[in-house]
Amino acid sequence: MTSKTEPACQIFTFQDCKTSPDPVFEIAASCTNPSPVPIVIDNGSFQTRAGWASRGDEFAAPTLLFKSVAARSRGAARSETQIGNDISNLEPLRWLLKSQFDRNVVVNFEIQELIFDYVFTHMGITSEGGVEHPIVLTEASCNPLHCRQMMSELLFECYRVPYVSYGVDGLYSFYYNNAQRTVQTPHTGIVLSSGYHCSHILPVINGRLDAVNSKRVNVGGSQAASYLQRLLQLKYPGHLAAITLSRMEELLHEHSYTAINYQEELEKWRSPEFYEREVHRMQLPFSAKVLGGCVSVEERQERRAQQLRRLQEINARRREEKLQQDQERLDKLLAVQDLLEDGLLDQFHKNLVELNMDSAEELQSYINKLHLAVEQGRQKLLHSDGAEGKAEVSELEQPMDEGDGVALMEPDFPEENTMADKPAHVQPVFNMAEYHQLFVGTERLRCPEILFQPSLTGEDQMGLMETLQYVLARYTPDQQEALVSNVFLTGGNMQYPGMKERVGRELLAMRPFQSHFKVTMASRPALDAWCGARDWALEHLPGGEGEMEGWISRQEYEEKGGEYLSEHGSSNVFVPMKIAKPVPPRPAETTVTAATAASPADAGVPSVATSSYSGSADAPMVTS
Repeated sequence: MTSKTEPACQIFTFQDCKTSPDPVFEIAASCTNPSPVPIVIDNGSFQTRAGWASRGDEFAAPTLLFKSVAARSRGAARSETQIGNDISNLEPLRWLLKSQFDRNVVVNFEIQELIFDYVFTHMGITSEGGVEHPIVLTEASCNPLHCRQMMSELLFECYRVPYVSYGVDGLYSFYYNNAQRTVQTPHTGIVLSSGYHCSHILPVINGRLDAVNSKRVNVGGSQAASYLQRLLQLKYPGHLAAITLSRMEELLHEHSYTAINYQEELEKWRSPEFYEREVHRMQLPFSAKVLGGCVSVEERQERRAQQLRRLQEINARRREEKLQQDQERLDKLLAVQDLLEDGLLDQFHKNLVELNMDSAEELQSYINKLHLAVEQGRQKLLHSDGAEGKAEVSELEQPMDEGDGVALMEPDFPEENTMADKPAHVQPVFNMAEYHQLFVGTERLRCPEILFQPSLTGEDQMGLMETLQYVLARYTPDQQEALVSNVFLTGGNMQYPGMKERVGRELLAMRPFQSHFKVTMASRPALDAWCGARDWALEHLPGGEGEMEGWISRQEYEEKGGEYLSEHGSSNVFVPMKIAKPVPPRPAETTVTAATAASPADAGVPSVATSSYSGSADAPMVTS
């Protein structure tokens, strides 16, 4: 098999990008004067983006961009925690990585606090006692009240920020792109947002999120990367260690695409010509040294000659040791025979028993055999030369008790020296580079397909477009027309080539005949959420008198609780949860109640009702 005659194939190498630690930036004067500028933090489950809500080209992009992970060994100090870009290579520390997210909801607020410390420190905030800048923070769609309460408590109590605003990342991106395209307000449409852990369908009617009909699909970029890793590890079991999660994410971002028609695209891959043209060969790193592949004939002959001399030396040393042992045993047997000649019969029979012999005749026969062996050994030592190499090699092939010299012989050691006379046999060279290549074919489209068919990974749930059809069915026909006229795709997991065309094809199949719809993609699906939050903060700066839409002040936090949300066009819908708080009893009424309960005259009043109400007459009674 020679790849030179085949069509030109596409060979790619893994970038294996290493991150460098973020520097500590200095705050620009325009960010503090005349008033502190808001800090915009896109708290994503894959990446955290932080920057200043200020006008100017230098503030058009986030100042910090890093992965939302932290690595800290068990028992290590807080200062030893590595966060984001401090971890140059994630794979050696994969088992130590922790995130603040469960799916797309923040639950680990210890890690979240470390993330905030990292952001504020590297953005150059050095004020003592707290952060003087307002915070614009993204949160999950339909974020639980408890999670928002813990986040507000962290920001107001730990960092003592003056104002906080919460918004949904997909809605920030939606309004930012509508403003770029000059779509008339109020905006109506449906947002398909797909991130690292899950995907969302967010209907927006007249500029506000319809949270009741919002849906979540538990499929995102992390599931696609894990699925791709399992597929390639099953395909290449010899490269399990090289098929890492970081490389799979690189394959998804750089080499995957969404099939407009999944079944037809799979049929195309059956063609060998199409396969050779479209398959991506990913080159793994390897060592170029090939065992025995570049050794010349002279080097092989020299190596055999060295091995022959080494084996001859081993044989001679072994023969000398064997001769010395036979001589020592012969001397011992002759000493026992001298006891018989000297008439010391008792000692003679005792030595025979120790030698495991029965008679003097048996002793004499052993002496004769050892004499012969010693003489032969001396003759071999005297007449040994290079011509005996062949005999010695064949002799060493027999089992030996005193040492093994065959272990030093290479497998290709010739049994005869006629190998040098034969023409050199050229073996086919093993292509080490091709062995370390991953042929990524149908995996390029199978992994993004799980967004539309989660059943490929064993998930028992509807795909994105099937869920969209379910959501649209909950509206009237006129509302459906308004929603599908602005279908907006955003999120890092929507960046596959062909995603917009695939969504358009699915909508064409589910919508009535000759109905109109429009699908648009975010200009920068992974970054537009931060840009939208920045533009919103510039348009709604906190401070001054009157109602501040979207901002939660410290006073409102203390009065209304941590779960309170000030709504705006890109935020969740605040549904307050009424929590019944017990009314503390008054000292004067406590004594009256106790006396009433102890009096036997009040037989008509149940004691349970008397003890359950100890408040004033105008206080509301709380019943379960």
